[in-house]
Amino acid sequence: MIKRTGLSLLILGLIVATAAPAAAETWRGKVTEFAAKNLQEYLIYSHSRRDYVLAKNLAAADHVTLDEDVIFAAAYLHDMGDVSAFADPKKEHADVGAAKIDIVLAKTDFPKAKLDAVRAAIRTHNPDRNPISAEARYLHDADILDNLGASGWAWALELVDKNGGKPTGPQTANGFTNSAMLEKGVVTPAGKAERAIRVAEQKAFLDALRRETDGFKNL
Repeated sequence: MIKRTGLSLLILGLIVATAAPAAAETWRGKVTEFAAKNLQEYLIYSHSRRDYVLAKNLAAADHVTLDEDVIFAAAYLHDMGDVSAFADPKKEHADVGAAKIDIVLAKTDFPKAKLDAVRAAIRTHNPDRNPISAEARYLHDADILDNLGASGWAWALELVDKNGGKPTGPQTANGFTNSAMLEKGVVTPAGKAERAIRVAEQKAFLDALRRETDGFKNL
């Protein structure tokens, strides 16, 4: 997923990702169970796990220490407001998710003093918002980066309607050629370095795809 300067991040990410899962009775276990059961729509569960690993890797590359409780909870629950069961069509999904984390965390042993930090990180994970805390900044960048490059394309491709509905392959490809708003949102040093790698990855892939599919018409 990450190459060249990102290789060390990938190695660290694999260590994090393959660590023993938390026991089900702990708050982490309950968050993981909740996400695995309720956040599969749009493949959000796997996206959230990638965001958690990438946020930690980016912070490590910048020699920044994150609060492990805050980044775990925020990463796994940040897109809760995008899922049909919890969404509010009148509100931005980041605000909805921030408001609803108590559904998952309130009756667990999660440190209550850290709930506001989780809410803030979720609320500001969108590319056009201004994250303040370290956890918010690295979640913000990880979320943007997971929508770019090889992993972003793979995720988008899995969401193409296999029955010919929307989104179609051409719509997905054309959307990827207009990622400037996402790219502009990255704020951390390691995030900007990784952004350069992922933008180059997706440009090379899309240039080839455009050439081989008559400008995406035959996807």
